[in-house]
Amino acid sequence: MNFGRIFLVKCLLLLFPSVKCSITNWIYTAVNESVLLNIAASGGIHHATWLRDRERLLQIKDKKVTYYVNKHKCRCHIFLNGTLQVNQVVKEDSGKYTVIVYQQDGKLKAEETMFIVQEPVPQPILSSECRNKSVSVKCEVKQKTKDETFTIELTQDKTKKIQQNATRLELHTRYPGTFRCVVKNQVSKKMIEKVINCSGHLDIYLILSIAGGAIFLVIFVVLLIYCIRKKKAERLEDDDEEGMMQARQVDSEMVVRQLPQPPCNPTPKQPRAQQRPQPQPQQAVPPRPRPRTQQRTPNHPRERP
Repeated sequence: MNFGRIFLVKCLLLLFPSVKCSITNWIYTAVNESVLLNIAASGGIHHATWLRDRERLLQIKDKKVTYYVNKHKCRCHIFLNGTLQVNQVVKEDSGKYTVIVYQQDGKLKAEETMFIVQEPVPQPILSSECRNKSVSVKCEVKQKTKDETFTIELTQDKTKKIQQNATRLELHTRYPGTFRCVVKNQVSKKMIEKVINCSGHLDIYLILSIAGGAIFLVIFVVLLIYCIRKKKAERLEDDDEEGMMQARQVDSEMVVRQLPQPPCNPTPKQPRAQQRPQPQPQQAVPPRPRPRTQQRTPNHPRERP
């Protein structure tokens, strides 16, 4: 056992029998705001001294204020009840503030306040990446200073992932849905929400197969159109040939119907071209009546003279 420490504690109790245990309070404030550090001691304040990290700032005694640091640099003010006010705080104002209070009856009381100045959290960034049949969602914030820490929450329906003193959080899942990213510290909180669905993101093999099928379909459609046009062109050619043949047949019939005219005074030297008479269309002739057959008279034998 450390008898030296025990002896020191006993001496302090003998010297300050009325000193109570110190109370530590935690106060968080955003940059450029004002803060009030109150005193929890009850009764009248006769004498109060404020210290920051063991450095005396100011004191009030018999309603008289004494500054131990530059008043404008401190940016602080003390009220008659011992409350300390700090205006337009900066991150350098963070630290442990201690107040030593003497009441009217001479009792001594010490209080400690941990005063922390923080920057408001920046806007978080929610990004996603689809990998095969799963999705990777990432929530992150950008630090302004190295000592900045945040609490990050990434939520999807009933699934929740939290990480303290971090700037990035990642969640892997196989189910799409609404994802919410919350970044907060003791003085501010910001959130972003996004619906992420990877059904439209396909793997490379499925993309290639779809592209190949589309190319095959295009080629098939082109060939089908070509065949249809070719059939149509052939049909038009057949119709043209048939029409020409019909026109020729009509012309030939017209020629046949015209009677041939004899040549005018052919020369003796020039032989006549024997032309076959064109077949004329036969007219329907009514049938002729058959002649009646006459009955032959029987041949009688001639009488001899």
